[in-house]
Amino acid sequence: MTESAFQALAKQGYNRIPLVLQTFADLDTPLSLYLKLANRRYTFLLESVVGGERFGRYSFIGLPAKTRLRIFGRRVDVEDDAGVRETHDGDPLAFIESFRRRFRAAPLTDLPRFCGGLAGYFGYDTVRHIEPRLAAKEPPADPDLADIPDILLLLTEELAVVDNLAGKISLIVYADPATPGA
Repeated sequence: MTESAFQALAKQGYNRIPLVLQTFADLDTPLSLYLKLANRRYTFLLESVVGGERFGRYSFIGLPAKTRLRIFGRRVDVEDDAGVRETHDGDPLAFIESFRRRFRAAPLTDLPRFCGGLAGYFGYDTVRHIEPRLAAKEPPADPDLADIPDILLLLTEELAVVDNLAGKISLIVYADPATPGA
């Protein structure tokens, strides 16, 4: 991407602009790439499978997420490697939606629809925020000794997308045009 194309996207209001480098991945598998690039905390490997038996076309490797949403009950912590930088108490699903709206990513062509953003899990107790009859009931008073969040979402701004059909890998980094030197 040229600097003028980058600036044009920034002027259109995008605050996340994808920078993409494509190369061949014919000697690596998605798992070997994950082990080389992302084998640490706050990463993931998502594999697509068709029909439960055949390989899917794309594999997604999320590199270490700098920003994370950790949700316990109604408390939302937005954290980075330095610690909690924002706390919210209220409807966590509404907060997730408002957090998601903070980011406007320029579209990517020739790649699958998912190429970054929020990735993670919604645990069993998330249903308390969806089903009104369960929302009225108090959650169990037992302490969570494992300290496992009800919801954990990673803001994925650096990832590798493996095209298993074409034997290519796309390395994607989202740049914020407001950051000096982006």
